[in-house]
Amino acid sequence: MKPMSVKPDRQADQPVVIRRRRRGGLFRWLIALFLLVVAAVLAASLYVYQQLQPVEGEQTAKNVTVPTGSSVRVIGRVLEEQGLIRNADMFSYYVKYRGVAPELKAGEYQFTTGQTIDAMLQDMIDGKTVVSAKRFTIPEGWNIEQIADHLDAEGIVAKADFLKEADQGNFSEFPFVAQIPASKERKHRLEGYLFPETYEVNKDATAHEVISKMLAQFQKEWKPEWTSELKQQKLTMDQAVILASIVEREVTVDKERPIVAGVYYNRIHDKWPLQADATVQFVLGKQRDRLTFDDLKVSSPYNTYTNPGLPPGPIASPGRASLEAVVKPAKHDYFFYVTKKDGTSEHYFSRTLEEHNANNAKSRGN
Repeated sequence: MKPMSVKPDRQADQPVVIRRRRRGGLFRWLIALFLLVVAAVLAASLYVYQQLQPVEGEQTAKNVTVPTGSSVRVIGRVLEEQGLIRNADMFSYYVKYRGVAPELKAGEYQFTTGQTIDAMLQDMIDGKTVVSAKRFTIPEGWNIEQIADHLDAEGIVAKADFLKEADQGNFSEFPFVAQIPASKERKHRLEGYLFPETYEVNKDATAHEVISKMLAQFQKEWKPEWTSELKQQKLTMDQAVILASIVEREVTVDKERPIVAGVYYNRIHDKWPLQADATVQFVLGKQRDRLTFDDLKVSSPYNTYTNPGLPPGPIASPGRASLEAVVKPAKHDYFFYVTKKDGTSEHYFSRTLEEHNANNAKSRGN
């Protein structure tokens, strides 16, 4: 008996073929979609990359001002308008991506076309602003009139404005200013307190700002322990500054400053007049190589030949060495000194008038 032949059921097999075809089409569609997404991502990445690249062309330095409180978007617009970046929006997204927005500082910056965004951001993070400033140096021993003349000549601030602010300005942030005696005999209120130093101020600085900077330096230089040490000398800060200003104008060699300070302490203790030539020079308003007897008689409360004790105010800006010399004077029994006139700028010191006259003769011989 022959076995029965069974014909394949084509209808039963047909769904299998359809499922296979559907699965293959779906896979191909997913591959195509994936490639499309990858292509889109690559295209977008390339676009972003290009937009964040430095601007091409000739390198030109440009000053950019970032106002206080500026948003990242505002900073981006400013940079784009100056031709320093390609796209303000991309700049904004990039800054937010890096998370440095809160660190960007206001100010005036100098950037260069062709500079990377990262370099510009780092400058703004560091606050590396343009130094739009002027520098000036005040030497030890200058008085306030000389300082005002110099600042005027340098185009920093007008002399009249400077002197007016020094005499009438409000500097209550510096406690030592309040202890300066209000005296009609005092020529300038802040004389002696404008510390001699090299300063850098904004090109548009006001007289108040310039003076505040100098007073801040004085406050920095004055050591707190000096105030208590001066009490032992029975001197106030202002009296110490007055005496230091005289020492500054009388002495050139630093090692002699404590000795000369000691001479004045001896004279004050014994109620002798200070007889400091520098105070007469201050009254005369100009430096003279030699004072005459008539000069020594000039009528002024600053003339320490005709008035006992300290003058009503400092005669110049004393430096560190002179201030410290007054706080820590040398202990000795000298009452006189005279310049050696031998080119050293040093002095002969003496205890008595007879010794002083002998030193005077020796000095003239030199």
